Amino acid sequence: MNKHRILQAGRLLPSLEAKLAAEFDTVLLAEQGDPAAFLAAHGAGFEGFVTSAGVGVTADMLAQLPRLRAISSFGVGLDKLDLAAAQARGIAVGYTPDVLNDCVADLAMALMLDVGRRISEADRFVRRGGWTTPGAKSFPLARKVSGAKLGIVGLGRIGQTIAKRASGFEMDIRYHSRRPVAGVAWAHEPSLIELARWCDYLVVITAGGAATRHLVNDAVLEALGPRGFVINVARGSVIDEAALVRALADKRIAGAGLDVFENEPNVPRALFELDNVVLLPHIASGTEETRQAMADRVFDNLQGFFRDGRMVSPAPLP
Repeated sequence: MNKHRILQAGRLLPSLEAKLAAEFDTVLLAEQGDPAAFLAAHGAGFEGFVTSAGVGVTADMLAQLPRLRAISSFGVGLDKLDLAAAQARGIAVGYTPDVLNDCVADLAMALMLDVGRRISEADRFVRRGGWTTPGAKSFPLARKVSGAKLGIVGLGRIGQTIAKRASGFEMDIRYHSRRPVAGVAWAHEPSLIELARWCDYLVVITAGGAATRHLVNDAVLEALGPRGFVINVARGSVIDEAALVRALADKRIAGAGLDVFENEPNVPRALFELDNVVLLPHIASGTEETRQAMADRVFDNLQGFFRDGRMVSPAPLP
């Protein structure tokens, strides 16, 4: 029996690539000497496309895949996938929600603890000999996380998981979203500026894309104030990065924990010199267990579609 022909955008986990190769006739676009020429010559031969949240797929690329029926994306971010173009063509789109909720929530808590308790800063202090230098100033006091006020921007699956984690720290929790979320115990705050003014820690976990670009802007950071911290485990575009750099440098906010940036992998060099920010290379889902679960979901989405016409995790189309 002929296998369905699948185009794979870039490298994935070896275990996923092995499963895809066993089940489908898979071609890796990244291995082609001239990807654009390859698509022009062979794009009509593919029924499925495997990509990632970081790579996505554009309308122009979809136009070069006229027989495409299914897209399976590794990740939960949808801002780089042209869902409108896929929907117009009747192309099914799958992604990998839920399986990474725990690890993203864990990392959000880790960043709160790190920047609030000055853990990375303290590590640097010890390594450079600050603790043993005669006459040196003692390490400055940090801030308490347990019992603090937590504002969450976006209360989807991951936002709710963060709130549950924070409840164990006896934090006072409120959230901001376009509409109140039914069936949750936490208070909805319609104004993001008022949420920032109220909280000690502002965790950003809303979707990326044009609708949320620079949602956290200079006014929000000003409301957060010199005693407030911002944590971003969503998308770099949600925060006005230039405004954030200024607020951190001027100490108009207490600090930041950042796993994502506007122009990854490029991080503003001004942040490298600041002790009040923790910088991570987009690793919220980066555990062996979660990445394997995501890989399994990518495969299951494709297999489910070609077997019985249904993806396990279809993406919400516009």
